[in-house]
Amino acid sequence: MPAAAIRLGARAAADGYRLVDLDTTPSTNDEARRRAEDGDPGRLWIVGAVQTAGRGRHGRTWISPAGNLYASLLLVAPCTPREAPQLGFVAGLALHDAVSTLTGVAPDRLALKWPNDLLLDGAKVAGLLLEGLQLGAGVFGVVTGIGVNLASAPADTPYPAAALCSLAPDLGRADLFAALSNTMAERIASWRGQGGFAAIRQAWLARAYGIDTEVAVRLPGGEVRGVFRGLDVDGRLELAHKDRIERIDAGDLFFGPRR
Repeated sequence: MPAAAIRLGARAAADGYRLVDLDTTPSTNDEARRRAEDGDPGRLWIVGAVQTAGRGRHGRTWISPAGNLYASLLLVAPCTPREAPQLGFVAGLALHDAVSTLTGVAPDRLALKWPNDLLLDGAKVAGLLLEGLQLGAGVFGVVTGIGVNLASAPADTPYPAAALCSLAPDLGRADLFAALSNTMAERIASWRGQGGFAAIRQAWLARAYGIDTEVAVRLPGGEVRGVFRGLDVDGRLELAHKDRIERIDAGDLFFGPRR
């Protein structure tokens, strides 16, 4: 049976989002960037069946075989540059919404890991990559890349990885993308609406993995250890460290005591 066609969900289409579905692309984020630089107005999803040069955070390679979901959303002038990191939490919630609804997984099994991963039973099933764009004439854009281990998961990763097929063997790319496009439209509308980031932050914390546990945060200047206390009002990680709260904008988070 041929794979179902990739389509936007009804809510996303009604809100004016658009879709480009590609068989192969070097990177959905790079394709979104190229289209933005060519003048695309945004609210554009790029989906690729295979990526030949997928990227994760800090320039890491994102292995991109067929069967998984690779999608990037281009937004033009969605917010100020200072607010742009909030979109990572918006997207994380949207992904959690879509996966939990489609699979019916128990709430204690699916969680969000700061700053941008989705975990199933503590193993990574999805990651997000946020990239800001300066598009000229003072226009700012954001590309939110989302990679979901749907049919397979990579080996030899810094922390365990898993695939959603272990939970929902019949879940395909088309159904997952349609649901994700809808939940992303809903969460973006909430973020830009009355609730603002305060509501997004509260919802994210309710789904967060590892709050009040010992963690290590790897930063360019070295590793910092402490207790993960939550997020501040701007989405920075709050780390109880040496009798004070340290606020961290970005880093790689690892759980558990030092071995």
